[in-house]
Amino acid sequence: MKTIKKTAEYTIYQKRNNRYAVKGANANWLNGEEKVAILLAENLIKLTQPATPEVEAEAPADTAEETVEETTEEASAEGEPSADSNDEAEPTEESDSDQAS
Repeated sequence: MKTIKKTAEYTIYQKRNNRYAVKGANANWLNGEEKVAILLAENLIKLTQPATPEVEAEAPADTAEETVEETTEEASAEGEPSADSNDEAEPTEESDSDQAS
């Protein structure tokens, strides 16, 4: 590691992979916010804001309404037998009555 800057409070090193390490005056490695603050102050890194995903407030509400409508339509369709099933059931009943006579 190369020594980039040495002060009374800390020493900044650059690793072979071009990342930075910061060692405090008490010979402990600094991590997290302390390290970021020092590297920002020395203009060695740039801090970027994380990208915020765009959330549309109207889209989930519309989707919920559509889901309720679809569920209601499916329930209605299951409760009412279709016209085809009625036609098939009637001849079976007639054939049963014809066999009994």
